Amino acid sequence: MSSIERDTDRSRLLARRALVLGGIKLAGLSALVGRLYYLQVVESARYTMLAEENRISLRLIAPSRGNIVDRFGTPLAVNEQNYRVVVVSERTRNIQETLDKISRIVPLTEGDRRRVLRELHRKRRFVPVTVRENLTWEQVATIETNTPDLPGVAIEVGELRHYPQADATAHIMGYVGAVSEAELSGNSDPVLSLPGFRIGKAGIEKFHEKVLRGTAGTSQLEVNAVGRVIRELSRDEGQSGREVQLTIDMGLQRFVQERLAQDVSAAAVVMDVHTGGIYALCSHPSFDPNQFTMGISAELWEELLANPATPLNNKAVVGQYPPGSTFKMMAALAALESGLVSNHHTVFCPGYLELGDHRFHCWKRGGHGTVDFVGALRHSCDVFFYDVSRRVGIDRIAEMANRFGLGSRTGIDLPHERGGLIPSIAWKKATLGKNWDMGETLVASIGQGYVLATPLQLAVMTCRLANGGYAVKPHLTKQIKSVSGEQVAWPSIGVKKENLDIVLRGMTDVVNAANGTAFKSRITEVGYEMAGKTGSAQVRRITMAERNSGVKKNEDLPWRERDHALFVAFAPIQSPRYACAVFVEHGGGGSTVAAPVARDILLETQKRDPGRATVAETPPSGVAEPRG
Repeated sequence: MSSIERDTDRSRLLARRALVLGGIKLAGLSALVGRLYYLQVVESARYTMLAEENRISLRLIAPSRGNIVDRFGTPLAVNEQNYRVVVVSERTRNIQETLDKISRIVPLTEGDRRRVLRELHRKRRFVPVTVRENLTWEQVATIETNTPDLPGVAIEVGELRHYPQADATAHIMGYVGAVSEAELSGNSDPVLSLPGFRIGKAGIEKFHEKVLRGTAGTSQLEVNAVGRVIRELSRDEGQSGREVQLTIDMGLQRFVQERLAQDVSAAAVVMDVHTGGIYALCSHPSFDPNQFTMGISAELWEELLANPATPLNNKAVVGQYPPGSTFKMMAALAALESGLVSNHHTVFCPGYLELGDHRFHCWKRGGHGTVDFVGALRHSCDVFFYDVSRRVGIDRIAEMANRFGLGSRTGIDLPHERGGLIPSIAWKKATLGKNWDMGETLVASIGQGYVLATPLQLAVMTCRLANGGYAVKPHLTKQIKSVSGEQVAWPSIGVKKENLDIVLRGMTDVVNAANGTAFKSRITEVGYEMAGKTGSAQVRRITMAERNSGVKKNEDLPWRERDHALFVAFAPIQSPRYACAVFVEHGGGGSTVAAPVARDILLETQKRDPGRATVAETPPSGVAEPRG
């Protein structure tokens, strides 16, 4: 092959290679152009959105919590401005020196310093960290005045929950606190994840949490690549929580709380016998819920827990105690309604009743002689109720007690309510695996043994007695009646009027008859008279030896061994409107300790007459008040 032919072949080979290479380059260029077209034209909207998301940060704004007020608009829980001092690390040359300067104005503990340094280490340098909250106006003014000497330090304003009535409403209001991990994991509301956000932990604050919380707002912020805020683009404040109005009369609430403070440990409830609205619900001793909002100290927390009078417990709702002789109305009605005992039935009381080889004693050592239903209630004769309970049995007594609201939760709009206990034959068999003894029926008929009730339940029982036998239910939330103005009557318990009248006459005599157990505590002002029933619940066993030598007086016993003192009452007698239940823990006798408290409370209640401005109040379930 000549050299010319070889040159020609090489030229053709190079040309083919160049053509192939050019084709590959053209294909690659076409693919690149196509991809650029796809990204910039077809996917333009998507990538624009992603770019905006990198540039715009959407942040939640905590809503203002709804206020809580009493029936007349008196503030019970409100929001106050919370001034806090913050520090930004990148603007501070020496953080330790800055904290030293702040501590000369606002006291800082070593714990505060460690927390600030820990948060500064975790967060980016431009993010502000809270040093102290709840500053006084003087502290705020001093820091603002010294701003040139405090680089990186600033004052921010937030909200702090405040309870202006303090300990007078603590057990109703409850308090707010930081969101726990368990609460956060079980709730989808994103506002709970906001730093420092607080939710209801007890009381009305917890029961109406969703209503009070409101809806979070949003803030659109322009940020740079590292997350620093450049400017705010838009802002939606969200929706504040709604105001909750209660049935409570704050003036009466404070009066009752102060009256109970004369004893070591006590509780009281004042209710409207027709609507079920609660005008006062108190438990003593109490606590200041503002201390929880602002951060309770470890020392104070331990002090509250160690107090034998349990100030953190709402005794009116969660305290379960033997009702003592205040339960005798249930035994009386069970006997009367059974038809097994005549309403003229009488019993001779020698001071005891013998059952088999056991002797059941009356509280009065020499006995009461011959008594009927009214006389038995007037004198609180134990032997009479031993006799009738033996005739009708525990199950009839339990069924009557259940109808009057004992033995189960009332459904009040507060968390953690307890239901008490009304025993029956089936209950003992299922719970303890034992048969019921007749002696236990006798003991139960006077409100001892297994019988337990809360002060709230006793108030409900008294309401149902006083209103003619209607199953009124308690509530704290005041609601406006329907537009039509129609009122739905509470269902009847189904007790005969003549039997109920016998019991009410007995309760009237307890207070107003000269030989009634609470005669010394009667209300003497005309038109304000009350009817009621005393109760003393024994908490220790009295031996036969002690009975023979003389039962020790309550004042001679250690506090924890003294009887509980109880009294239930309603007023005015002729046209009942208000019911009251008083419990004094280890107070002694119901007639000497609890009755005077109830007298003072019911007299004050009638003079204030909180029901005068009642606009149909209905419980959360939607049941409205009865006519009349």
